[in-house]
Amino acid sequence: QVQLVESGGGLVPAGGSLRLSCAASGLSFSMYSMGWFRQAPGKEREFVAAISWSDRRTYYGDSVKGRLTIPRDNAKNTVYLQMNSLKPEDTAVYYCAARGDTDYGLTNPRYGYWGQGTQVTVSS
Repeated sequence: QVQLVESGGGLVPAGGSLRLSCAASGLSFSMYSMGWFRQAPGKEREFVAAISWSDRRTYYGDSVKGRLTIPRDNAKNTVYLQMNSLKPEDTAVYYCAARGDTDYGLTNPRYGYWGQGTQVTVSS
């Protein structure tokens, strides 16, 4: 079955960096668009970043533009979220997601597969 396993979360001071990883199995990774979403306590799930499978187009949420990037390594079946200049408001559980039916509309949460999430806490 399809599995998405996130790792790399943790506690980091404001201004610091983290790199999250999402290792995928059970799917043809190179044919799937990948996304990252986050959810803070008491808030709705928020789009963070996505990368299409076809031409590696990237998309970013307004609150993270210029600070985050979403590279992917198809040889390793892994997508990353490189986070720089972190702010306390970036504190959330970060979820990886995979979508194979299209490489459009990647900013909405209509993904077929989700990971279990990894906690990122940014201290002020």
